Amino acid sequence: MANTPQAKKRIRRNTRRAEVNGARVSRIRTFIKAVESALLAGDKGAASEALKLAQPELQRGVARGVLHKNTASRKFSRLTKRVSSLA
Repeated sequence: MANTPQAKKRIRRNTRRAEVNGARVSRIRTFIKAVESALLAGDKGAASEALKLAQPELQRGVARGVLHKNTASRKFSRLTKRVSSLA
């Protein structure tokens, strides 16, 4: 249990940051799922548009510190590869 005022404040702050960061990661996942659902449907136009919307979200996650830079690059690369492979 936290004893010092600073430790109590850190607990409050960490709880709030966890909520905000969870919302950010959830938002990123939603954009990625939009790309994947367009891929499953076989719609290259919709998939490429969704990919264009997902890329800034991934980069924003990196800038905010909720995703590692290499993780975002890997996800974007794999999605790009799958979109470009559609006939």
